Amino acid sequence: MNRRRAQSLAAAALALLAAGVIALLSRASDDERPTAAAPSASASPIPVLIPGRPGEPATVTDSDQVQLPDGTAYNTIDVTYVQMMIVHHSQAVRMADLAPGRAADKGVLGIAGRISAAQAPEIEVFRSWLRDRGQPETNPAHDHATMPGMQTEEAVTALAAAKGADFDRRFVTMMTAHHRGAQQMTSDVLRGGADQRLSELANETAVEQGVEIRRMADLNVS
Repeated sequence: MNRRRAQSLAAAALALLAAGVIALLSRASDDERPTAAAPSASASPIPVLIPGRPGEPATVTDSDQVQLPDGTAYNTIDVTYVQMMIVHHSQAVRMADLAPGRAADKGVLGIAGRISAAQAPEIEVFRSWLRDRGQPETNPAHDHATMPGMQTEEAVTALAAAKGADFDRRFVTMMTAHHRGAQQMTSDVLRGGADQRLSELANETAVEQGVEIRRMADLNVS
């Protein structure tokens, strides 16, 4: 009996020892097993290329991308585009509203009416876009006079003083340049912006302005 009991105790001790070794090996294996890395608070933001103005080099900046609760993402390029387009559209509407009572060509009057009807509501859409994201409507760092297609205050004043064929010629020349500038700004946001809905609106605006450029080119006002 004593021998059998000693053998049983020895077997039990070996079993406990084996279990302990297995547990240690399992824990070591778990410690060494790769795990998914948690997002790092210090991770660098995604760099975004910002096209420069004509003749200026492009710059790279942090995307500063933000995602709204509905899943819509936007970045600093989107914000800058919207802020600048409010000013850009406002000047286009201002020039278009000069046409009644000054333009002689019915085609000029028609295009001016289309511009006012389309761009005035878009300005309100842009303002709403900024409000929804807690962004200011204006940025003191923006030099609006250097935006592509922007007309000088002197040129707009001269347009307001013109009438008949003179107004028509000035309007077509100025608005064509203005529209082309807006198309250039649209290409910037399409390349670097993050808001898909805004990109779609910008693309639609660029297409519409392309149609108006062609229509103005067909007018016999030169």
